[in-house]
Amino acid sequence: MHYGLLEDAPPDTWVPDVLPGFSRRTLSLGQDAEGPVSATLVRYDASKGTPVLYLHGWSDYFYNTELAAAATQRGYAFYALDLRKYGRSLRPKQSPGYIDDLAQYDDEIGAALALIKLDHPGTLPAIIAHSTGGLVAALWAENHPGQIGGLVLNAPWLALQGNEWLRGFATTVAAPIWRSAPERKLILPKFDFFYRSISANEHGEWVLHPLWRPRYSFDIQGGWLAAILAGHTRVRQGLHIDVPVLTLTSTKSHFSTKYSTKMQHADSVLDVQATAHRAVQLGNRVMVHKIPNALHDVYASPEPIRNKAFDATFAWLDYFNDL
Repeated sequence: MHYGLLEDAPPDTWVPDVLPGFSRRTLSLGQDAEGPVSATLVRYDASKGTPVLYLHGWSDYFYNTELAAAATQRGYAFYALDLRKYGRSLRPKQSPGYIDDLAQYDDEIGAALALIKLDHPGTLPAIIAHSTGGLVAALWAENHPGQIGGLVLNAPWLALQGNEWLRGFATTVAAPIWRSAPERKLILPKFDFFYRSISANEHGEWVLHPLWRPRYSFDIQGGWLAAILAGHTRVRQGLHIDVPVLTLTSTKSHFSTKYSTKMQHADSVLDVQATAHRAVQLGNRVMVHKIPNALHDVYASPEPIRNKAFDATFAWLDYFNDL
């Protein structure tokens, strides 16, 4: 595998991806204070059918070739999007993952869907999104009705962890401070528990790029967290997503300041009960499907478990595509 950062592909060109059997295409997004910005659309070349677009989570990128293969086997054309400053889209001297308004992702999501729709005229794509990407996708779907056929959220980050007092303090007191110094890095404890559960170097099955999916998450900056909190507030107030929404989670969470083998059979990142509670506020057609022993990334769980998640995802998409 290529273990450095990539350069932009030539304009309007698909080039071979770092994953065999996949291609990638750069989506230029102009400039910000750190220089030129781009996102990267990835395509599974063997797939055909109704298109699905996958969005990754925080400190992450698209690597799950088995998800692409499962989509293909069920008759779906698979695409994935590495958002600006993540994965294939991360460039030197950029702040990994940084953004101060989640609505800015509308540019790359819109550009990706426009290209997908050119290849699949007359068909509405579905979006599948994980964790922070699930929050981004839910807000995007609220703001862009009629653009997709369905939304699948894989352990979406819809609420801040902690008790009500902590969430209230973060939203009303801390967020304005962070907005006043958006580039300030927050000094927070870092854990590698989720990395251990998925990395082939530890207890998992996935070969991960060390810069794109590091052992410890990217540094968190105040402006980014303020943007996340603003998104959580919108979800708490209730969304009106106009398409069916499937939310996948584990059946349990396990939190600790020390690594435990229990983290191999639970969500070690988010509170699954809080996720389910928030998910039903996304729209009028929401289904929550809990999968026993799943990890935070349900699709990266051990093979028998992720296969159940794949089956649930595409059976659900099949149902609504056939209506």
